[in-house]
Amino acid sequence: MTGKFFDRSNPFTYVGANGAANAGFRHYNPDQKLLGKRMEDHLRFAVCYWHNFVWQGNDPFGGATFERPWFPENWSGSAMDAAKYKADIAFEMFQLLGVPFFCFHDADMRPEGNNFAENTSNLQEMTDYFAEKMEQTGTQLLWGTANLFSHRRYMAGASTNPDPEIFAFAAATVKTCIDATKQLGGANYVLWGGREGYETLLNTAIEHELDQMGRFMTMVVDYKYKIGFEGTILIEPKPQEPTKHQYDFDVSTIYGFLKRYGLEEEIKVNIEQGHAILAGHSFEHELAIANALGIFGSIDMNRNDYQSGWDTDQFPNNAPEVTLAYYHILSGGGFTNGGTNFDAKLRRQSINPDDLLLAHVGAMDICARGVKAAAAMLEDGSLQENLVARYAGWKAKFGGDIIDNRYDLESLTAKVIDENINPQPVSGRQEVLENIVSKFV
Repeated sequence: MTGKFFDRSNPFTYVGANGAANAGFRHYNPDQKLLGKRMEDHLRFAVCYWHNFVWQGNDPFGGATFERPWFPENWSGSAMDAAKYKADIAFEMFQLLGVPFFCFHDADMRPEGNNFAENTSNLQEMTDYFAEKMEQTGTQLLWGTANLFSHRRYMAGASTNPDPEIFAFAAATVKTCIDATKQLGGANYVLWGGREGYETLLNTAIEHELDQMGRFMTMVVDYKYKIGFEGTILIEPKPQEPTKHQYDFDVSTIYGFLKRYGLEEEIKVNIEQGHAILAGHSFEHELAIANALGIFGSIDMNRNDYQSGWDTDQFPNNAPEVTLAYYHILSGGGFTNGGTNFDAKLRRQSINPDDLLLAHVGAMDICARGVKAAAAMLEDGSLQENLVARYAGWKAKFGGDIIDNRYDLESLTAKVIDENINPQPVSGRQEVLENIVSKFV
């Protein structure tokens, strides 16, 4: 393959921990075995299409800073030709990085049409083109999704919009995107409600909107089975931004929603680090909750700037945080259909083409450091041993009888009185456990 946008023509390789910065992967060795499994198969890296090839470097206070040849202002041919050229560059990047997967929104890959029929026709043409590129390169699709938030028609939401015609347009769009995802062999399909929430309660009927969203999700699940799509349906939590409040606030909120509409066995979550922070949680909290509720699916890996109150989507560089995230992922059995998608974008001042590549190289190395440390902590077993010891009483007869409903409130009170139960507190040993983690990171 010859470079069309990037100066580099040879894929990045593992150069070892002592290798020069930016020369290659210093920690990501795809074939290294961890817990009996290849590192590549643990991490299942994916590159996102939107931030890398669509975003122009604008922010609320300034316009575009990136210059890409496929952007409309730089392209002299048709919009479809620009979309195909963009795909050529994208798949070149996937190969240079050696990532097994990518992810897309429909609006990322196809030109915007004048109506639904044109959108669908453009999406089908680009889906066929993606299929050719995937066949040539061996790159696979981790997940597809529909952009139901950028177009002005969605300013009041998609599935929760007060206008049923917009609901119908959104549903039809999702149908075409699931079709495209199935055609491309996608492992998952993500539902991200970028504007499924409200700006003010003065014009919002919350119960009605929740029922609309529940109906929408049920239709998606029904269609999945009708067409034989074997991937997992995922919802991505986000608490706010751009809306004041979004109905998919966090993992626990989503689980309550799924239970209400009988979808808890059908839909799992795609958890983003930045969104967890916006919700006032840590990334590992959301991962642990998803594991506990049985709805963990996949992750978007990025980070937020803790001095900012919004979603900055920066590439990960905090090894201890990433380690704890992968510790919970591996503790829960690791990824099945899911993976590590880099939903991260360059800073506006990082305008060189190789910045795109090297940002991912660094992020992949951080994740490799994290998963190696997480695997080592699991093999060491000290954290798990402390956890088992702390809850040992619940494995004994008395604790087991409580859980197994052999006591009610009155009989339990009688036991406390009769046996003069007078328990004393036991140390939680938080600092000791943090010291154990520090041994590995």
